[in-house]
Amino acid sequence: MLRTLIVRTDGAARGNPGPASLGAALIEAIGPASRRPDAPPIATISEYLGVQTNNVAEYTGVVRALALAHELGADAVEMLLDSKLIVEQLHGRWRVKDAKLIPLHAEAKAHLLRFKRWTANHVPRAQNKQADALCNEAIDRALSGGARVVVVRPK
Repeated sequence: MLRTLIVRTDGAARGNPGPASLGAALIEAIGPASRRPDAPPIATISEYLGVQTNNVAEYTGVVRALALAHELGADAVEMLLDSKLIVEQLHGRWRVKDAKLIPLHAEAKAHLLRFKRWTANHVPRAQNKQADALCNEAIDRALSGGARVVVVRPK
């Protein structure tokens, strides 16, 4: 049986570009309740990125979350993202035209090759509140002098 993690990510930029961050929540895929927006994560990432665009922040969130999912031993990932752009580009239905996104897209695709199975589905922003909250925490924390990166891993 494949160990599957549900990956919810978000990116934020206050201004575009502006102070930017990423948030990711990784949830063990055990039963239908694990796909609920409020399912408890086994790991999270909250990272301040400095001044970036929203799309750079969104993509960086996916890259960081996929790296952590691999580190945690996932065989498969189910990405639930509120960025339709990333979902469509990862599936190859939309071209990656923005020069800033090309290397991030390539890095995300390289990470996906390490999994036996992956999916990426678009969800409404309202269903991605955990990742959004982690983004806002990162910006607020960093701008008040706190840590740029906080990663919570399973004990």
